[in-house]
Amino acid sequence: MKRVGLGLAVAMCLAVAACGGDDEGDGGSAAGEGTAVSGAKVIDPASMDAPPKGTITYCAGKDTSGAQGEAIAQFNAKYGAEGYEVEQLEFSTSGDEQRAQFVQRQEAKSDECDVFSSDVIWTAEFASQKWLYDLTPYVSEQRSRFIAAPLETVHYGDRYWGVPFESAAALLYYRDDQVEEPPATWQAVYEEAKANDGIVYQGAPYEGLTCDFLELSFAAGGNVLSDDGTKSEINSPENVEALQFMVDGVKDGTAANGVTTYMEEESRRYWETGKATFMRNWPYAYALGNAKGSKVKGKFAVMPFPTYEGGGTAAILGGHNIVISAFSKNPGLSLKFADFYASPEWQKTQVIKYAITGTIPEAYDDPQVQKAIPYASELKQAVTQAKARPVSPVYPQISQAIYKNVNAALSGQVSPADAMKAADEQINKALATF
Repeated sequence: MKRVGLGLAVAMCLAVAACGGDDEGDGGSAAGEGTAVSGAKVIDPASMDAPPKGTITYCAGKDTSGAQGEAIAQFNAKYGAEGYEVEQLEFSTSGDEQRAQFVQRQEAKSDECDVFSSDVIWTAEFASQKWLYDLTPYVSEQRSRFIAAPLETVHYGDRYWGVPFESAAALLYYRDDQVEEPPATWQAVYEEAKANDGIVYQGAPYEGLTCDFLELSFAAGGNVLSDDGTKSEINSPENVEALQFMVDGVKDGTAANGVTTYMEEESRRYWETGKATFMRNWPYAYALGNAKGSKVKGKFAVMPFPTYEGGGTAAILGGHNIVISAFSKNPGLSLKFADFYASPEWQKTQVIKYAITGTIPEAYDDPQVQKAIPYASELKQAVTQAKARPVSPVYPQISQAIYKNVNAALSGQVSPADAMKAADEQINKALATF
């Protein structure tokens, strides 16, 4: 995910859920009145300037690319002489298992992991359990460093619970030997697709379809939750229209045959056989599409998503954030490490060497980056215009209600109107449990 040209993609979007406790620790204070998570510990930004010497542990998924190991090595080389060190603890490559290991430790109030790599969809759940430090004071000081959109993935209850370090937004791939210029609207995309070899995307009933649907829904002016997050707003004319648009594309053959069973890899392989004019997919597919054996090698370009006619533009953010465990014995050093991960120094390295999408402008604007990643400007625009998925402690149930009902409509089992009505009922039921 977000690792362009570094092998096959790990599934980009994952969804699941859980519960936990709270405690007290060094370098923070209780959150004040009016916060969404009463009693959460708040970080002191000054605590990273001269934290207690020692070693902290960074827990994350399997380091398949080596990027995590290098980041830790660079941090230790920079600060080791001052008595600061980071150790790495690898979890599974599976997002579900990573989350389960996170939850297990936090429920036990374990200090084994000081900092975690947290999927963008876990923020509300973990923050609501008081498992994370409130990093609002740090974010308030550093806000100008970041692209605004990734910060929304750590935003819950008017507070910020992490440091964005790895982002992603999908792109629209198109055959530039078939399409003269990038279409300005989704409607024009489908017209071009119908006139040529169609479009392929992720239509299977899983998290990827939630992302695909929300990209059109948000662009069409739709919403999922009320502003306070307590009620569903998915059963709206805008959302029904966006789903009808997708359904029509399946019915008239514009979408690839079998698209309702496709995830990222099925979409990518279909695209690389030269059977489609357009593909919606994550940045990792760019280098693979230009690899030996691909029938679209040298025949395609990418673009940020176009507008939805009568609406706007939207992409859905993926990625990971650094979060600090409420049970860490050295939150100051943990923040120092999180700050390093979001520094221009490391952000440019992760893009150039590992093609991991960054969260700060310098990760795209640097000449070395633009030389290494030919579509850096398009990717920056895609991330900038992207939106976070609904931030809710019951996000897994919300996502399931979306992708199951959207898939049912795409498969012809129910009408778009009935699909949105069912999703609305299921989301409200889930919200009532929290």
